[in-house]
Amino acid sequence: MLKIALLTAVTLLFSLIITPFIIAISKFLDVKDKPNNRKVHKNPVPTLGGLSIFISFLLGITILQPQSDYHLAIMLGATLVIILGFFDDIIDLPANFKFVAQIFIASFVVFWGGLQVEFVNLPFGGQIEFGLLSSVITVFWIVGVTNAMNLIDGLDGLAAGVSAIALFTIAGIAVSMGNVYVVTLALVLFFSTLGFLRYNFFPAKIFMGDTGSLFLGYMISVLALLGFKSVTIVSFLIPVFILAVPISDTLIAIVRRYVNSQPLSSPDSSHLHHRLLQMGFSHKQTVLLIYALSTMFSAAGILFSMATLWGGIVIFVISMVSLQLLIENLELISSNYKPLTNFLKALKHKL
Repeated sequence: MLKIALLTAVTLLFSLIITPFIIAISKFLDVKDKPNNRKVHKNPVPTLGGLSIFISFLLGITILQPQSDYHLAIMLGATLVIILGFFDDIIDLPANFKFVAQIFIASFVVFWGGLQVEFVNLPFGGQIEFGLLSSVITVFWIVGVTNAMNLIDGLDGLAAGVSAIALFTIAGIAVSMGNVYVVTLALVLFFSTLGFLRYNFFPAKIFMGDTGSLFLGYMISVLALLGFKSVTIVSFLIPVFILAVPISDTLIAIVRRYVNSQPLSSPDSSHLHHRLLQMGFSHKQTVLLIYALSTMFSAAGILFSMATLWGGIVIFVISMVSLQLLIENLELISSNYKPLTNFLKALKHKL
C-alpha cells in the first residue's frame, strides 16, 4: 500500500504541470465561464479544468495498471462523462439532455459492466435482497452523486476540495478493507484533483467546469460502490456520510424548490455556499467552512465504520441532528422551517 501511495503521488506533479496548458488552451479557444446574476465571480474565467484532472488521472492509471473486473466499464463510462461535460462547457447543453445522457452512462456501467449493489446484510441477521431493483438503485446512486457534485461547484475550489476530502477518506477506508483497486483509483484521482486545486482555489485561475464536476461526481459514486457494496446496512451508510455535504445540499434544493412551487430543475441562489455568503462570510471563508463540514462528516464516516452497532446509531443520530440544525439556522429551505429549533426552545422554556 505504501508503494501505491508513493506512485500515485506522481499524478500531483502531472496535474501541476498540465493545468497551466489547459488554462492557455481555454483562453485560446475562448472557453470561459462568464459572470451572471447567480455567479459570484466578476470576470470571465477559463474553464475546461476538468481535462487536466482527467489527463493526470489517465497518466496515473497507465503507470499503475490497476486490475478489476469492472475497470474497462468504469474507464469507458468516465470517458463518456468527460465528453458530455466538455460539450456542455463548450455549447451549454440542455439540462434534460444532460440528465438523459447521465442515465445512459450509468446504465452502461451497471448493465454492461456489471457493477451493482445486490444486497446488504442486516446487523441483527438476514439480508435485504434488492433483486430487480439493484440495477435501478445503482443507476440512481451514480446519477445522483454525479449531479450533487455538479451542483456544489459554485465557488472557487469548492467542488475540488470537497471531492479531494471524499476521495482521501474513501482511500483510507479502502486501505483498512484491503481493497487495492479502490485505494489506487481513489489516490490517483485525489492527487490529480489536489494539483488542479493549486490553480482553482480562490482567486481561481481556472474552473473545472462540468467536464470536471461531472467526472469527479461519477468517479466518486463508482468508487463508493466498489468500496462498500454488498456489506452490512451500517457500512452501506459510510459513503453517505463521506458525501453528506453535496448529497444533503442537493436533497435540500429539491425540497426547497418543491415547497416554493418552483421547477425541480430551476436554479436558485439558496444553496449552502450562497447562504453562507449572504450571511457575510467571505468567498474564502465560505469555502473553508464547507471544507471543515466535509471533513467532519468524513471523520464521522470513519468512526461509523469502526463503531459497534449502538455506537453507529449514536453517531448517526448526532450527525442528523447537527445537519438539521444547520439547515434551520442557515434557512436552507425557508425562514419559517425550524421545527427542531422551535422544539428545543420550547423544551428549554419548560425546564
